[in-house]
Amino acid sequence: MVLLRPLVLLLALVVSDLNCLPWFVDISESQGPGAILQSFPLNCSSNVPTLELLRVQPPTTFFNPPSLTRSQGIYEGKITLSSSARLDALTVNHYELQLKYTCGSQVTEGRLSVNVQRDPNRDQCAGRFASPAGEIIQVRETVMPGTPLYTLLLPGQGAQVFQLQILVTFGQGRSCHGMLTVKVLPAPSNQVSFLQQAQNITIPENLVPGSKVAQVHARGFDVRYEIVSPVPCRLFSIGRVDGVVRTTAPLELVQAPDAAVTRLRVKAFERLRPWDSTELDFRVDVQSVNRWPPRCLPALLVTQIPETTPVGTVLNTFTCTDPDSPGSTLDYQLLFHSPASASSLCLRDRVLEVNNTLDCDAPGACFQHTASILVLDSGQPLMTTEVPVLVMVTPVNEFSPTCVSRTFRVREDARPHTLLGSVVGTDMDYPHDSIEYSISGGSAPFAVDRLSGEVRLLGPLDYELQKSYRLTVLLTDHSQDQDPTCHRSGSCTITIEVEDVNDHAPECEPPFQELTIYTHLGRSLEVTTMSCRVPQEPQRLAFSYRIVGGNGQSRFSLQGAVLVHNDLTLGAPWPEQPHTYELLIRVADAGLSSPHLSTTATVTVHLVPWRASTGATSTHRTTVPSRMTPLLVTDTEVFWQPEPWFVVVLTATSALLLLGLGWLLSRLLRGLTQVLQASSEPPQALLLNSIQGTKGSIEGFVEAPRMETPQAPSSVTSLQHFDGRAQDSRTGRDYLFNTHTGARRWL
Repeated sequence: MVLLRPLVLLLALVVSDLNCLPWFVDISESQGPGAILQSFPLNCSSNVPTLELLRVQPPTTFFNPPSLTRSQGIYEGKITLSSSARLDALTVNHYELQLKYTCGSQVTEGRLSVNVQRDPNRDQCAGRFASPAGEIIQVRETVMPGTPLYTLLLPGQGAQVFQLQILVTFGQGRSCHGMLTVKVLPAPSNQVSFLQQAQNITIPENLVPGSKVAQVHARGFDVRYEIVSPVPCRLFSIGRVDGVVRTTAPLELVQAPDAAVTRLRVKAFERLRPWDSTELDFRVDVQSVNRWPPRCLPALLVTQIPETTPVGTVLNTFTCTDPDSPGSTLDYQLLFHSPASASSLCLRDRVLEVNNTLDCDAPGACFQHTASILVLDSGQPLMTTEVPVLVMVTPVNEFSPTCVSRTFRVREDARPHTLLGSVVGTDMDYPHDSIEYSISGGSAPFAVDRLSGEVRLLGPLDYELQKSYRLTVLLTDHSQDQDPTCHRSGSCTITIEVEDVNDHAPECEPPFQELTIYTHLGRSLEVTTMSCRVPQEPQRLAFSYRIVGGNGQSRFSLQGAVLVHNDLTLGAPWPEQPHTYELLIRVADAGLSSPHLSTTATVTVHLVPWRASTGATSTHRTTVPSRMTPLLVTDTEVFWQPEPWFVVVLTATSALLLLGLGWLLSRLLRGLTQVLQASSEPPQALLLNSIQGTKGSIEGFVEAPRMETPQAPSSVTSLQHFDGRAQDSRTGRDYLFNTHTGARRWL
C-alpha cells in the first residue's frame, strides 16, 4: 500500500478516476506472457503524456514497458507481462515497479506493488529446465563417473519415476546418448521445524513499506518460507529465503483501521521437498504513533476590537482536531507574549473572550495584545500546535473635552498680539492634549490659538466703549477614535475685563476765548470759568488748571477753574490805557489714573481800566454808581475748514466750469460786450450787500450777553460805537453794546 501511495499522488493530477488504480495488484503465478496486470485512464488534455517503467525490484524482465493508447481524448495506460515472464510464487511472490509519469512540465514518480499468488492446480518443473529454451550445463571431460551433473526440481510429491533421455556431445562429431531413470523416494517427514514458538509482535504505524517487522527461522535443508494466511496478504510479505517479514503498505490506522491487528500464518518448507513443511502463527499489533500535531481553524487569529467592548464578548471559537486520533480530547492553553501578564483576555475551553475592561485612556494602556493558543494532544510523543493571536484594541472617543471658566484683565492701551492668558482644556480620552480651541463668533477683538489655547489681543480696546467681554471658547478633540471623523466638543466662558487707562486729553469749550473786562483799582474780578471735560470719559471730572503763558505782571490767577483778574498786586502800576493779555491755561486731568494728559486753552482778555467820574452830554446824564458790575464780552469767531477731498472736487469742478464758460463766452463775446459792461455794476452792488448781510448774520451769531451798564463816563464817550447786539437775561430786552467801552443802548 505504501508502494502505491506516491503513484496515486502522481496520478491524482491526471487520472480521471483515481479509484480505478489500486495501491497493489494481486496476480496468479499461472499468468503467462501478455497478461494485463492493470489498466487505468489518464487525463492530460494539454500535452501528450508518457508513462515509463524505470526499474523492478527484484530485477526481472517479466514486465513490459507501459503502453498508452488514446480513445476519445482519454489516454489508457496498461502494464503487461513480457514474453519471458515465468511467475513462481515459491521463488518470488512480490515485485515493486517504479513508474514515471510525465504530463507537460509535471513529472512525478511512484511505485506499484505486485503480489504473486500460488496456484495450487499448477504442476510443472521448476527452473529453466521447464522453460522452452531448456537448461544448459557444462562439464569437463575429466568428470568422474557418478558425479551429479544436474539437480532437477520436481513439483510432485510421493513415489514417482522419471525417465530422462540424455545426449552427451564431446569433441567434434563425437557424442553418445542414453536413458536415465530417476525414482523419487519419500523422505522422512517432520524434518522442518521452527526454532521459536508463537509470538506477538508490536510495531509502530509509521513504518514505511519494506520495513522489517520480524524474522522467523526454521530447521531443515534449504528451507523456504511463505505466508499462507491471510491470502492475499496486502500488508505484509516474507522473504522466501531469509524469512524476514516486511511491510508492503502503509499502516496508518486512520486510513486503515483493520491494520491494527493482523494474525499471520507462516509456512516453512524445504526447497527440494515442499511437502516437508511446518507452520507458525504469530500476531502483529500496529501501535498508533503520534506523528501529526493538531490542526486548528483558524490557524491564525487577527482581530480588532474597540476599547468599549463589554467583558465576556466572544472573540473566536477555535476548532482543532488530531489527525492521528480523530475525536480525541485536546488541551487548550492561552500564552501571552505582549504584554506578558495581560488579563484582558481569557480562554474558556476553546472560546477566546474579553476578560477585563479595555481602557485606552491612560498612557500605554491601549496596545496590541499578542498571544498564542497552545493546543496539545494526548499521544506519545506529545505533539502541539500554536495558533498566533493578535488582538488590536482601538480607541473610542468616549468623553467630551472640558475647561474651567476664567477671567483675564488687560489694559485698554495693550498692543495687538498681547498674551492675555491661556484656556486649559482637559479630556479624559487619551491622548489628553488632543484638543483644538476656537472662539464662538468673530466680533470680539480677541483670538485663541488653535493648539495651545493662548488668548491674544487682536485690535485696540477702549474702556469707555466697552469695559468687559464674555467669550465662549469651543473645545474640539481629535485623534482619539479609530474613526478620524469622530469628534466631541465642549465649551467654557472666559471674561476679559478692560482696565481703564488715561488715554484722552481734556477738551475745553470753547478752546479759545476773547473777553473784554473793565477793571477797578484795588479789586479782583472773575474773568471766566473754564469749562473742560473728557468727552470719551464723562465720568472723569477732576482737573488741574495752571497759567503757563501770557500772565505779565501776574495780574491773573486761577482759583480752580475760575480765571480771576487781580488788581491787588503790589507794585504793579495801574494801567492808563486798555491792554490785551493772551493767557495760556494748561488743563490736566487729575486723579489716580496715569499718565496725566493735558491741553492748553487760550483766553484773550482785553483789559480796559475803569475810572469813576461823572460825565454829561447834551441828551442825558448818567451817573455811574460807585459799585459797578464789570461787563464780560465773549466774541466767538466761526470758521469752516472743508475736508481735503472736498477741496479737490471743488477745484476740479470749478476748472471744468471755467472751461465751459470760457468756451461759451468766446462765442458770445463780440455780441454781448456792451451788455456785460452795462450789467456789471448791479451784481457788484448785490455782492456787496450780500457780504454785508453775511457779516451781520455772523455778528448776530457771535453776540454775547452783556450785563446792563449805566452811562459810560465822558472819558470814553468817544468810544461809543455799538458793534454788538445781545439780550438781557433778566428782562429779555435786546440792546446794542460796544465791545471796547461796554456801553449799551436799549432797543
